[in-house]
Amino acid sequence: MNLSPSGHTDSFARDHLPPADSWPVLEFTTEPLRYPERLNAATELLDRQISLHGPDRPALRTPDGEVWSYGELQRRSNQVAQVLTEDLGLVPGNRVLLRSPNTPWTVASWLGVLKAGGIVVTTMAALRAGELAPVVEKTGAAIALVDHRFVDDVRTVRDTVAPGLAVVPYGGDGADDLRARTAAKSGRFEPADTAADDVALFCPTSGTTGEPKITVHFHRDLLSIDNTFGRCTLGLRPDDLVACTAPLAFTFGLGMLVVFTLRAGACALLTETATPVQLAEMVADHQVTVLATAPTAYKQILKSGKGEHLAGLRRAVSAGEHIPPELWRQLRDELGLEIIDGIGATEMLHIFVSAAGSEIRPGATGKPVPGYRATILDADGEELGPGEKGRLAVIGPVGCRYLDDDRQSNYVVNGWNVTGDTFLRDEDGYFWYQARNDNMIISSGYNIAGPEVEAAVDSHPDVVESAVVSRPDPDRGSVVCAFVVLRDGVAGDVAKAKEIQDHVKQRIAPYKYPRDVRFTDSLPRNPSGKLQHYKLRRIVKESV
Repeated sequence: MNLSPSGHTDSFARDHLPPADSWPVLEFTTEPLRYPERLNAATELLDRQISLHGPDRPALRTPDGEVWSYGELQRRSNQVAQVLTEDLGLVPGNRVLLRSPNTPWTVASWLGVLKAGGIVVTTMAALRAGELAPVVEKTGAAIALVDHRFVDDVRTVRDTVAPGLAVVPYGGDGADDLRARTAAKSGRFEPADTAADDVALFCPTSGTTGEPKITVHFHRDLLSIDNTFGRCTLGLRPDDLVACTAPLAFTFGLGMLVVFTLRAGACALLTETATPVQLAEMVADHQVTVLATAPTAYKQILKSGKGEHLAGLRRAVSAGEHIPPELWRQLRDELGLEIIDGIGATEMLHIFVSAAGSEIRPGATGKPVPGYRATILDADGEELGPGEKGRLAVIGPVGCRYLDDDRQSNYVVNGWNVTGDTFLRDEDGYFWYQARNDNMIISSGYNIAGPEVEAAVDSHPDVVESAVVSRPDPDRGSVVCAFVVLRDGVAGDVAKAKEIQDHVKQRIAPYKYPRDVRFTDSLPRNPSGKLQHYKLRRIVKESV
């Protein structure tokens, strides 16, 4: 793979790219997917929009009434870039960790890092120190910009495994707070002269082993997801107000709230947390026109009797898990909403199979978005015909590149990106979801690695061993179910189950905890001692 001359002084990212022969095939089949050699994504997303639409249009809003214009977002992001380069010594190619809920300062920080030529390492505010540490170690982050409410875990990581990490809080009142630092800056900054194929993002995955893989994305990739799904399927307009429940650390949320919204000259409504009912009320109160969330949220909105609050939506997107056709038809019949379903992956940055409007077939995920092609592979990597179940594989302008990780070969097969999902393709080219291929539990749109939860449960002093599987749930799609073997003499009762649940919440992100804890005398194993998760899945299925 021939790369352009880099604009990065720090060559860490390129030095740790996977070998060229392990990359997937990349295709740039439409005119919008052909980029100049030099490109800074932040300039295209923000500065170019100001040149087209002016600085006064609203860019970011919050439920409590805060509004940032495009001009203010530009000034703030430039000030962040100044702090990074002038105060903290960032040079192009350095990595900057972000940890925060969805706030305007998070967006400004994300853009500021790119403008300065840095690489953004996005993480969720919910992650604990033990989950953050391997991300910091693998990416070699030099600076962390952290919402002041979530800074303690990052300082713990600094004090234990990353002594050189500069931790800068924001949103607080301290003299070292990012907001105080930026107040002294002019807000004028010349963006770094990065190459289109310089690295812009390191995005951790929820790996099935619990050890995150770090996906690598270029500046051009950020534009590619808009030049495909964003413009060809979603079709935002400058007068749209967009809401999405996914955090910016999820590439789904990043695309919906930052990339697609800014590039369209539209406005994002940034929500930190919201129950489905609160989400529906915010959609109505703020006159949101485009909503993106998981099927679970749509289902709970309907169950709560708040469906009419979504009546003003122009577009609605579902991702993170498959939307049942019954739910899709209910939303259409009761609200007139034809939900845009789609499948994406952190490795691919955003959605690559989808459909909108008259192209939708209820129950089908859709067709490859313009700019992509997809197929179904068998276990040997050979393509299957219509109606045959197999592994979904895709090729397009973006693709899997893991940062210095041997698991690259698991995802890329004969040039195809293989997602870990079982699909079939019908005679008309529509792709129909069947199941996940791995030990990933998808609950309310969140990917939860079973082995990671098992490790957290096993760390409880009364637990001898555990096994985690998915249990179907009418509200969340699936929940984590833990089978637990306790040490002799310890009673497996309701109190002990809650104690284990609380213990897990302290070890890993709380959304990963087992909502269903079942005590057992032993776990099923084969003659070689390997745990037989499939037998536990059968038990769960029979009990539902």
